[in-house]
Amino acid sequence: MADPMRIRAKVEGGKTTVRVLMSHEMESGQRKDAAGKVIPAMHITEVSASHNGKVVLTADWGSGVAKNPFLQFNVKGGKVGDKVSVTWKDNKGDTRTDEVVVA
Repeated sequence: MADPMRIRAKVEGGKTTVRVLMSHEMESGQRKDAAGKVIPAMHITEVSASHNGKVVLTADWGSGVAKNPFLQFNVKGGKVGDKVSVTWKDNKGDTRTDEVVVA
């Protein structure tokens, strides 16, 4: 399983800004290793985020996203103490969910 995501969520000016750093290798399937063999594709395909249990973001990603991707988005409203969770799923079927309390 992948390392935990680093998630920060902060309320400013009537909106909650969420910043997420995901730990994932994100191989495109086009690179070769030192022996010349193709490294199999392994990349995040789906990302979703929820605010207090309500889905506020869904995204479909492809192999063109960089290693350890960063995602930032805003949610209207929100208050200190709310919960934001982010989930990703990759093309190998692995999944990761992490949660943060809004500061």
